[in-house]
Amino acid sequence: MVEQEQSPSSGSLRGRVAVVTGASSGIGRAIAIALAREGAHIHVVGRNSAALAETVAATGDHSSANELRADLTVDADLKRITDALSCLSRIDILIHSAGIIHQRRMENAAIEDFDAQYSINVRAPYLLTKHLIPMLTAARGQVIFINSTAGLTASRADVGQYAATKHALRAVADSLREELNPRGVRVLSVYLGRTAGSMQERLFREEGRPYHPETLLQPEDVASVIMHALTVPRTAEITDISIRPMDKSY
Repeated sequence: MVEQEQSPSSGSLRGRVAVVTGASSGIGRAIAIALAREGAHIHVVGRNSAALAETVAATGDHSSANELRADLTVDADLKRITDALSCLSRIDILIHSAGIIHQRRMENAAIEDFDAQYSINVRAPYLLTKHLIPMLTAARGQVIFINSTAGLTASRADVGQYAATKHALRAVADSLREELNPRGVRVLSVYLGRTAGSMQERLFREEGRPYHPETLLQPEDVASVIMHALTVPRTAEITDISIRPMDKSY
């Protein structure tokens, strides 16, 4: 794979090396496709091989792409992909989009659900980033954590477990920024409101409400904002972005 150097202030992603987790569908897929269309070399991570192949196919001929099938809650899978990525001389962009949510009030919530959310929402991005820091610093790269507005405030009674993991992810990002900024690495947290996709469809069904995806954020909306953040001049760093649906009727 060709790893073409670009001027840090050029605004171009052509030739950049990007890793996107949760790329099998939804936001992760939209981000991967957008990166590929900007000419980045992408490594897409997800549990479903067939869905990853669909993501790669959707990029067309815009970029080279590498599929990395992994369950990020399984240490053996995590080690396998970090070993593969560690062979790269540089990683310019690391985007954490994988995540899960379980909604239950505390009195009814299973501790197993809490553990599962911690594993994928906090532990996996922490470990993956930890192992890839040498490649990120070599490239003076960028790390983006796809978070949730629940990572800013637990505004509903049934999201205590999920919000706790997203608050933890915010802490990881904020501390990492202080560690890596002196080495030229930018770190961004993106706090999303409800975004159309299979996860929200399930949540609306559990809440007993009709699902109207057109009233929510679209994955492509999120991807467009991230493309802009990635290409701001190196004299600037965007640290936090909050995005919510314009339509508040949901």
